[in-house]
Amino acid sequence: MRGEVDTFDYVVAGAGSAGCAVAARLSESGRYRVLLLEAGGKDRNLWIHIPMGFSQVYANPHVNWMYESEPEARLDGRRLYQPRGKVLGGTSSINGMVYMRGNAADYDEWRQRGCTGWDWDSVLPYFKKAEHQERGANEHHGVGGPLHVSDQPHRTELADRLVEAAVQAGLPSRHDFNNGSQEGAGYFQSTTGKHRRWSTATAYLRPARRRSNLVVRPNAHATRILFENARATGLTYVAGGAERTVRARAEVIVCSGVFNSPQLLQLSGVGPGNLLQEMGISVVRDLPAVGKHLQDHFYVRLMFRCTRSITMNELANSPMHKAFALTQYLLFRSGPLAANGVIAGAFARSDPRLERPDLQFNFTPWSYASRDARGAVAHPFPGFSLSAVHLRPDSRGSVRIKSPDPLTPPAIRFNFLETKSDVQALTAGMRLARKFTQQPALAPYVAEELLPGPTVNTDVEFEENIRVTANSNLHPVGTCRMGPEGDSVVDPRLRVYGVDGLRVVDAAIMPTVPAGNTNAPTIMIAEKAADMILEDARSQS
Repeated sequence: MRGEVDTFDYVVAGAGSAGCAVAARLSESGRYRVLLLEAGGKDRNLWIHIPMGFSQVYANPHVNWMYESEPEARLDGRRLYQPRGKVLGGTSSINGMVYMRGNAADYDEWRQRGCTGWDWDSVLPYFKKAEHQERGANEHHGVGGPLHVSDQPHRTELADRLVEAAVQAGLPSRHDFNNGSQEGAGYFQSTTGKHRRWSTATAYLRPARRRSNLVVRPNAHATRILFENARATGLTYVAGGAERTVRARAEVIVCSGVFNSPQLLQLSGVGPGNLLQEMGISVVRDLPAVGKHLQDHFYVRLMFRCTRSITMNELANSPMHKAFALTQYLLFRSGPLAANGVIAGAFARSDPRLERPDLQFNFTPWSYASRDARGAVAHPFPGFSLSAVHLRPDSRGSVRIKSPDPLTPPAIRFNFLETKSDVQALTAGMRLARKFTQQPALAPYVAEELLPGPTVNTDVEFEENIRVTANSNLHPVGTCRMGPEGDSVVDPRLRVYGVDGLRVVDAAIMPTVPAGNTNAPTIMIAEKAADMILEDARSQS
């Protein structure tokens, strides 16, 4: 009936990496009625599900928010492209699929920052609960969970040589980057199963959608959380051009991601009071930390011309080879498209005095002449890349609404390279990456260094190159960070301070960014949050 308001026990805003997992777990018992809203559409695009297909959704506005940062002052005013999933599965449907948990010390540091229950020993069971590990179960890994974690479908000559070269340069060989310790070189695992992307839409939502108590509404953009006496009671959303209202008996759970979660809170009157008043938004709770503390990994790419035709550039430059590879994948789930492309890499310390690695190196079997928000143009010759990623940056940024219109993208500022130590760490990473390529195992495959090039050798030259070419590694966190009340947004049970019936569950709550790719930690957060929400519901019944 027109005017009728739907009521659910839990309303989840955002069907991304966290939202799909939370909604699936909350609906599991059949006891609670759950609504999951997603601003994007269904995950029907073929390229979403092909591992190497992530390049085809990197800048597809049908499945991608395609955000940009504000001009970055220390990067020559460059705007940094920020792809974010706008589709069921969220960014887990468009990312590079690297499965990386981070270092055990990262989570112990969360606990030291006042986040009780988030140390490594406390979060490990949730990593294991989520996981279906191809290698089998052990003290660090689980089987039977929704998220498939797989080895690379085949080893490659160039990746083998990279790993061997990193060992020759002084790093240990490492088989498992996800047991809490990371230093070393080896092959990465990916969130793929049966040689297909295993997004949270595939892992959690697909089996859960058979439940009558779970309602999934794609193309439904959450616009405002509703409050009564400082308690979240529901939200409004836009679907089919019309605004609709839904009520929540128990809780509203915001899983809209590191950019959209603080945006939704601010639009709803929860955030910095002066900003909200400037936008003409009634203040429900003056919470200055909403949108603060944005943190991300920062990386610089080195590229090399290869002496042998064993890279992906040859595929990218041949329509015939591309057609054959697609046919090979569609018929047999094999060939180059069956891998995610981020094959191997390493973790190391920029300074030997550090207690744990602060650099990640990602090897990819391609190089390109140019890249922008539309994608990359491969070099017309064989090439490969090696990225040096700074894992523990000092820089902090912000996310702030620019308008009370919920369809206007927020202002994103990273403030990269705020400190000299950030520059020094990346410089050390570039020197070490170059050292890898000079080892006996890899040197015969290097025809020339394309980027930054052999003329870049001094600290000043490296810094200049970093400011012109380095980029966000697309692992943003922290804009609704967890911690003690004061300069945080949520408590250790992810409840928003100063209001009732409202939680944030996604990468926005991370106090600091873990050392590695952030999708697996986001899913872990969702698993732990679902347990806490159900535990609280039982205690109140």
